[in-house]
Amino acid sequence: MRDLSLHILDLIQNAIKAQASRIEVLLEARPEEDQLLLRLADNGSGMAPDLLRNVTDPFVTTRTTRTVGLGLPLLKEQCDMTGGRLDIESELNKGTVLHAWLGLGHLDRLPLGSLSETFSILTLSEPDLNFKLTLKQPEQQFTLDWEHIREELEDVPLNEPAVLDWLKSIIDEQQIIIFGGVLHEIISRTGSHS
Repeated sequence: MRDLSLHILDLIQNAIKAQASRIEVLLEARPEEDQLLLRLADNGSGMAPDLLRNVTDPFVTTRTTRTVGLGLPLLKEQCDMTGGRLDIESELNKGTVLHAWLGLGHLDRLPLGSLSETFSILTLSEPDLNFKLTLKQPEQQFTLDWEHIREELEDVPLNEPAVLDWLKSIIDEQQIIIFGGVLHEIISRTGSHS
């Protein structure tokens, strides 16, 4: 995968297949630790302990259409390659929480990519799901909660073109404000590109 937003899309699609109705994504830049945290939590069906133990093995998948599952193994490889780690906790019928730690300034860390494209696609295809996106760095934080948006809009569906345009625009704007980057990249607060 060419950027982290595509990993996020893959992880959320897995959560949707696990029948999650609420999916929370946190992206937190921690420059003092030289770490980027991606945390994804869902209330889906969770994983049995034997699947959880082997979930980062590319030859372990719950899919019936193919015998290889590359999403989590590729994310684990990206974490390992940048001096981070991947932790997954899951409980049957309660959900899954994933923590992916990546070296923020590491040369091999994938760029962030377009979160607005990822969440526009997800909202278009799954307008009734409750997503929550939080972007955070030491001085600033932004949170967008689809449940609150839905309450404000009352009867207007979230996959309405004007709503999708607004979502895309606010996420793009906040990604730049929070992370200070251009072209979907995170810039450290010391002024150098990560």
